[in-house]
Amino acid sequence: MKILRIILAIIIVAISSYGLITGTIGIVLPYVLLLVGGMLLIMGVNEFQKRKPIAFTSFLAAGFSFFVGFYTL
Repeated sequence: MKILRIILAIIIVAISSYGLITGTIGIVLPYVLLLVGGMLLIMGVNEFQKRKPIAFTSFLAAGFSFFVGFYTL
């Protein structure tokens, strides 16, 4: 889980940097939001396994991120 979270974070930074450098942030933003939602979902599952109450907030943020990502596609 930790490796997947790190890989997603690196992909998010790379795509965001590409969008900022090329000026196409409006095109890559939905994909970045979907990846952020996936990362938050993985973090929520990890926190849920540890029985921490922050897991619910991570799930809500992931759902919101997925909603906005799909809405802007």
